[in-house]
Amino acid sequence: MAHSLSLSVKTPRSQEETWRAIVDWKSQSNWMLQTKVWVTSKEEEGVGTSIAAFTGPLHRLYPRLKWFGVLDLMEVTSWQPPSRCDVIHNGKIIRGTGTFLIEAIDSKSSYFHWSEEIQAPAPIFYLIKPFILLGVKISLARFVAQLE
Repeated sequence: MAHSLSLSVKTPRSQEETWRAIVDWKSQSNWMLQTKVWVTSKEEEGVGTSIAAFTGPLHRLYPRLKWFGVLDLMEVTSWQPPSRCDVIHNGKIIRGTGTFLIEAIDSKSSYFHWSEEIQAPAPIFYLIKPFILLGVKISLARFVAQLE
């Protein structure tokens, strides 16, 4: 069963600048809470790009301490610069889809809309939902601070 999550944040940058920052996969490690992100394919952008993200309190020690966190494996399924990127989560634990949507407000600001469709049994989803939302909320605040 798929469950939806979404959050939005206003950014102090144009749609194009926000897009470039959000799809700079490697730099996501700088603002995503307790997460190390890297590209696992030759392509670094566009449909077919593969990305891995390891989240856990000792994320900097991955892969030595890989049992102390969760590995999220993703592949880009839609690429529409500078407004939309969709991924499929196809890891052992995290499964579903995700969307980054950048909406222009004016030439100097935009909205970043983050959403996920997570496949999980309802009791597990409702148990982890508050922690996921809190982590993403903190991450998005760090992303905006990085843009300021």
